[in-house]
Amino acid sequence: MAEILFPTLFVLLALGLPVAFAMAISVFAALSFGSSYPNLVVVKEMFSGLDSFPLLAVPFFILAAEIMTGGAVTLAMLRLAQSLVGHLKGGLGHANVVSSAMFAGISGSALADAAGPGTMMIRMMEKGGYDRAYAGALTIASSIVGPIIPPSITMIIYAMQDQEVSVGSLFMAGVLPGVLITVVVLLANARVSRKRGYASGDPMPPLAAIGRIAIHAFPALLLIVLIVGGIRFGVFTPTEASVIAVFYALFVGMFIYRSLRIKDLPVIILRAALTSSAVLLILGAARAFAWILIIENIPQSLAQAIISLDLSPIVFLLAVNVLLLIFGLFMDPLPGVMILVPILAPISLALGIDPNHFAIVVIVNLTIGLATPPVGSLIFVVSSTTNLKPSAIIKEMPPFFLALATALLLITFVPALSTWLPKASGF
Repeated sequence: MAEILFPTLFVLLALGLPVAFAMAISVFAALSFGSSYPNLVVVKEMFSGLDSFPLLAVPFFILAAEIMTGGAVTLAMLRLAQSLVGHLKGGLGHANVVSSAMFAGISGSALADAAGPGTMMIRMMEKGGYDRAYAGALTIASSIVGPIIPPSITMIIYAMQDQEVSVGSLFMAGVLPGVLITVVVLLANARVSRKRGYASGDPMPPLAAIGRIAIHAFPALLLIVLIVGGIRFGVFTPTEASVIAVFYALFVGMFIYRSLRIKDLPVIILRAALTSSAVLLILGAARAFAWILIIENIPQSLAQAIISLDLSPIVFLLAVNVLLLIFGLFMDPLPGVMILVPILAPISLALGIDPNHFAIVVIVNLTIGLATPPVGSLIFVVSSTTNLKPSAIIKEMPPFFLALATALLLITFVPALSTWLPKASGF
């Protein structure tokens, strides 16, 4: 079946078919022409992949993010970011990066980062004299932290594939790598801004004014503390945390920022439902795809082949980086986690690599794939919001690719970045 499965998948992806449909159709083709299994198995496996209580956290976190991304919340974070770094050289670019990091603690999604505050910052940067294509490239790079800083939908899916980690431990493991990625993108923006002469934004406001802006933004930023703190201290499970996040978002939107009205809810719920359906369809198709791999004994054979090479942990991690970066060129993070983690995680554990460290290496690799052509979803999201050709944005990406590669190597070779906080917090 594998000789039909993979060629069909690659052809369909090359034709531009959505990942979920490409995987589902390739599974149907493999079963129809390469086996005696009934096609009903595909439906069964897709349902099995979605029949999970922890998976309920995904649509609720998406709904919470939709509620919290109202104009008042986004503007509050943008104002705080600009007050903190807007006075520096390339200040509007720095504000873009910092606001993405803040927003990551609400959305858990790189695409939401790019489509929400990212779009607003691109407009502000263009008015401030920045090249539109550069502003788009910076938005793509800064949005990478969306699935790294908790809460993260990708981490929830990863924890379902690897029993050696928990959602709570992954949330804590992602904090320092997320900060590191933010810092290296800030440095890249500073370097480009100096070379191109991008001026700073407004003068640094007085500390009292920054304090007022921070207090105004605090209710929105408190969401990440509520989620991670509640999970850490055992107050609620990750699934329960997602529901609490929805009610907290409703409270903040209606009674604190007063930007959310009852009549807005149907549209918000519809958007969240559509996004959730797309995510869950990918997960179901990935489950069916992974089932064929297991039936064909591909994970076990690949694992034995890698173990027989007697690689050191460092060499194995470098090989994984290369594999995942190539994989990320053609596939989004969620199906990547569903397909590759059951194969690679047991090997990393056998080599003595900390499960949380390996998880962050995998997630960062696959998330960077969102910014790389030919399938990089972030490129097309930003291209549509800026009315630019993807090629124009890609030309501005090399400084940020270098920054992200540097962060990835540091995360790979310095395990403490991913392991210290989970251990310090008791996971």
